[in-house]
Amino acid sequence: MSADTKIAELLTEMHQLIKQTQEERSRSEHNLLNIQKTHERMQTENKTSPYYRTKLRGLYTTAKADAEAECSILRHSLDKIAEIKSLLEERRIAAKMAGVYSDSDPPRKTMRRGVLMTLLQQSAMTLPLWIGKPGESPPPLCGATPASSDYVAKQGDKVAARVKAVDGDEQWILAEVVSYNHSTNKYEVDDIDEEGKERHTLSRRRIIPLPQWKANPETDPEALFSKDQLVLALYPQTTCFYRALIHTPPHRPQDDYSVLFEDTSYADGYSPPLNVAQRYVVACKENKKK
Repeated sequence: MSADTKIAELLTEMHQLIKQTQEERSRSEHNLLNIQKTHERMQTENKTSPYYRTKLRGLYTTAKADAEAECSILRHSLDKIAEIKSLLEERRIAAKMAGVYSDSDPPRKTMRRGVLMTLLQQSAMTLPLWIGKPGESPPPLCGATPASSDYVAKQGDKVAARVKAVDGDEQWILAEVVSYNHSTNKYEVDDIDEEGKERHTLSRRRIIPLPQWKANPETDPEALFSKDQLVLALYPQTTCFYRALIHTPPHRPQDDYSVLFEDTSYADGYSPPLNVAQRYVVACKENKKK
């Protein structure tokens, strides 16, 4: 089965899941309205009788079951979305390896700077939000949660890579994994900013995988970097990571970090606060501040 056919099937299944979600929501709204009316009658009568307690217990039990049913459908939908994104990524990588490009994904060497920056911003915005079950801890690569020690980034994954610049200095760049050699424990990565022009062979210690999920500050604040923590962050409108301090962590799921980049042109050694998306903030391997 071709990727296009599979994607079409998944989109059809998504459409059915959306309809099911609406049906569940309509059913639960009727029950929630009954709960509201029951509370209003209790306030009017100014008493809580055994009848109302029993009725409310039944209504809340039904509401809980309705919510769990809707949650199950939504989680199933998120799995379908992840599968679609994976198929699209596989198709993009296959086209790249074959040297075939679409209008929506041209080779980066012909891509205008503004287009690349827009794509990076879209990638940050569409990074899925981790929504765990009650009591479930965020997985590795959710927000600030690091990858496991034996993790190997897959082909097409975006990473922070430490490479040598033209002047001989080293810098952290945004790169895409081309391959991983298990016998040498080395990656081949492409500079995200130059298609086929800058390929680097790097050891694992020079690679930091980027987050695969955003962390929700409202439910999993421990999966976020804290204020004054030293990190590597992608400088706005560039494809390079620089050392920075967390100024303000995200308060809502859609919020960015506010960071202070190390900058000797300022009296205190740091830039004014700048916003950087969760996708482009990773732990700094150097723990000490300059």
